[in-house]
Amino acid sequence: MKLPNLNLRVLLQDSDYYALQAINGYLAWDRRTRVTFMAESLDAMWAYLDHIQAPELPDVIVLDADHVGGPESLTWQIESLRARIPNVLIVCLAQLLDTSLIAAAIAAGARAYLLKAEVRLQIAWAIAYATEHQLLVTPGVALAAERYLHPGQGEPAILPARREYPELTDRIRQAIELCVVKGMPAHLAADEMGISLHTIRSYIKEGYRILEAYDETEYPSDFSPQERAFMRLTKPERPEDD
Repeated sequence: MKLPNLNLRVLLQDSDYYALQAINGYLAWDRRTRVTFMAESLDAMWAYLDHIQAPELPDVIVLDADHVGGPESLTWQIESLRARIPNVLIVCLAQLLDTSLIAAAIAAGARAYLLKAEVRLQIAWAIAYATEHQLLVTPGVALAAERYLHPGQGEPAILPARREYPELTDRIRQAIELCVVKGMPAHLAADEMGISLHTIRSYIKEGYRILEAYDETEYPSDFSPQERAFMRLTKPERPEDD
């Protein structure tokens, strides 16, 4: 299987500064997504959109659904964004499971509604999958979403769980996540885990071997080992990928 050839400009809007930075960091590892602007408020998002030229408009907008002011405001935001950028893909992220917001997002034409606690590191994969489906949701949203689908809209696609690597122990995974996902230097990660520098380097080397052994996806030849490890560690499990 080859990695889909995508180059998506992404606008992030989230009222939580730390969530905004984390999502930006996760997307930065995946070459299919490129964050072009981060907005902590809806006003900042619209100010940016109102002052850029058409070629610079985002392909994807990740919207903080919890803090838009309720269902009516969420509907207005999504419909207005789609009117401003006709082919834009709207991804709603939420901390809480609120059926009124889910209903509003689906009715307004959002392409994904994802719970932050469920999508976690998979946000780039989720955005890529959303380009393939009319509606993508995380498992916690799935049952609620079905109630608000229009006739003929079909079942929503559910973001698969993160791929399991049977040989990847908790300690090896921790080492990979500290050094790759969080970008921590090996000596600091070793201090964090209470192990030697030699040991953490061994963990990382073994982690790379395990991740490669269980993933046959063809990644571009210029991907660094860190990029490949991140892609594999966050990849959702899909039967058709095997």
